Amino acid sequence: MSSMSSPLSGPLDPDLNRPPADVKRVHLMGIGGTGMAALAGMLQEHGFKVSGSDQRVYPPMSDYLAGLGIPVMEGYDPQNLESGPDLVIVGNVIRADNPEVRGLAERGLPYLSFPQALRHYFLGSRRSLVVAGTHGKTTTASLLATMLDHAGLDPGFMIGGVVHAFGRSSRAGSAPFFVSEGDEYDTAFFDKGPKFLHYCPEICILTGVEFDHADIYADLDAVKEAFARLVAMMPATGRLVACTDDPVVRELVAAAPCPVLGYGQGEEACWRLRDLAVSPGGTGFVVERGGKYYGKFASRMPGRHNALNALAVIAVLDYLAVPPATIAAGLAAFAGVRRRQEVRGVVAGVTVIDDFAHHPTAVRETLAALRAAYPDRRLVAVFEPRTNSSRRRVFQEAYVPVFKFADRVLIREPEGLEAIAADQRFSVARLAADLVASGGDARVFVDVQDIIEDLMVSVRPGDVVAILSNGGFDNIHQRLLDRLGQTPPATS
Repeated sequence: MSSMSSPLSGPLDPDLNRPPADVKRVHLMGIGGTGMAALAGMLQEHGFKVSGSDQRVYPPMSDYLAGLGIPVMEGYDPQNLESGPDLVIVGNVIRADNPEVRGLAERGLPYLSFPQALRHYFLGSRRSLVVAGTHGKTTTASLLATMLDHAGLDPGFMIGGVVHAFGRSSRAGSAPFFVSEGDEYDTAFFDKGPKFLHYCPEICILTGVEFDHADIYADLDAVKEAFARLVAMMPATGRLVACTDDPVVRELVAAAPCPVLGYGQGEEACWRLRDLAVSPGGTGFVVERGGKYYGKFASRMPGRHNALNALAVIAVLDYLAVPPATIAAGLAAFAGVRRRQEVRGVVAGVTVIDDFAHHPTAVRETLAALRAAYPDRRLVAVFEPRTNSSRRRVFQEAYVPVFKFADRVLIREPEGLEAIAADQRFSVARLAADLVASGGDARVFVDVQDIIEDLMVSVRPGDVVAILSNGGFDNIHQRLLDRLGQTPPATS
């Protein structure tokens, strides 16, 4: 499929799915998404006058857009286009029957999908570095961009999270390198192919492949087919940096048209992680290349999964001729990404952590990392199954063992279940019952306020509260910290 094709345009004219020659004003529909907000910032940096619309915008992207002074219109309405944009960028959250789409069709304005716009305006002749995989894309892409910057290479980047080193999620940059988070989700309602097919990577990191996005992929084979297309489009002169611990990844990269740099903990990996040590201060590890000692590294991010993400970036930077000492210094300085094991605050001895984890594997790795980082402290997991996949029963059994690292589990009843067939819905009541049956402590809540009230009664100094959701979760993090400041928990 061509990067500019529109086989499913619906009410839109496929002939208008193109970048106009002269653009001054750009409007983004669905601007509150992490990628779309990042793109909005880059377009503004590029010199365009930018506006946007969305149904709900929450931190950190609402704060990010407000800081840039980009106006965001609440809700979708044809009137949002009355300012006369030269180009409209349609996010993949937008459906064909959206009222603003009807307004776009009536006005006959040129339009692009988010990936089309990113490729046209920012990739061009740049060296495209793409991070793809079911897990770890945001953290790994943030590491890569930050460490390239630390090496003095001033990369451009577009990442689905706010990187602490930059205070933003995107930048045009001036160097030949551009780092993109390669999402396998579909591009737009008029282009159902994966986003990453638009990015034409020269170097691609593939972190792992599992079943996810049950709303658009029927099964694991369908997911594998999408990633196989990504592997097949690699240039012969490129490099594929692949986690060979993952059997699906090994299967996919066997057909790669370019050299593969395998990384992981297994003996077959060219880049191998060993001597892993996790502590409250982060993670230390040793790296071997081709069976020989390469260097010792330390990261502020706890956990095996974060060490593997760092290992992938080390392999890329070595390929780009960055010296090992510079790589080690850049990794040690990396301050993380918002909403990825981010400590939101420590009040009255209670540590509140925000994390994006929602897939069972991500939940398991996050909680395992926190357990290793805080081995002598009580760990409370607060989980919101909010994604299209996590609200379906496809992961019903898979979630049960991943919470074994938590001492208590508080689960919010997901919203929007009525849109899913009754026999396909995820049951939080069943999850809680299964956790209790396996010896755990789990409760279900409908309202966020009730979760906060439970925590105010049950937490004590020294506890770690890990809040897991890919949404705003009704600002539970700050509300809990505020309450803890007003009424500190009892010491026993």
